Amino acid sequence: MPVASDETRDSGPDRISEAEYAVMEPLWERSPLTALEICEVVCSRRDWSLATVKTLLSRLVAKSAVATEPDGRRFLYTPLLEKDEYTGSESLRLVDRLFGGRAAPLFAQLAEAEALTDDDLAEMEALLKELRK
Repeated sequence: MPVASDETRDSGPDRISEAEYAVMEPLWERSPLTALEICEVVCSRRDWSLATVKTLLSRLVAKSAVATEPDGRRFLYTPLLEKDEYTGSESLRLVDRLFGGRAAPLFAQLAEAEALTDDDLAEMEALLKELRK
C-alpha cells in the first residue's frame, strides 16, 4: 500500500514539540481553557511556571494548532488540531522515517523488545480481522 509523501503529511500545522504536546493534552481533554488552568494540570509534574505555559501556547497559536479568544483580562485557548489527526500523522511519519514506510518492521521491533502485551496482541489481531473483511 503506497504511503503519502512527506509533502502531503507536512501540509497541515507545523509539527509540535514534546513540550507543546504536553500543553495540548489538557486542551484535548476539555476546552476552552485558560493558561492558568493548563498550568494547573501540567506545571507541577513538569516543574514549569505559568510563563513557560504561556510561551508554549504562543508557539501553538503561531503554528495554527491552538486558537485564542479574549475573555476579559485573560485568554481562552481551544485546540484547532484534533488529537486523532495529529497522532495519525505523527505515527505515519515515524513509520516512514524509521521503517521505510512499512508497519510490519515496527511491530516486529516492538515484539522483539517485549513491548507488546497480550492485550495489545489481541487488539492487533482483532484490527487485522476487521481490515481483511
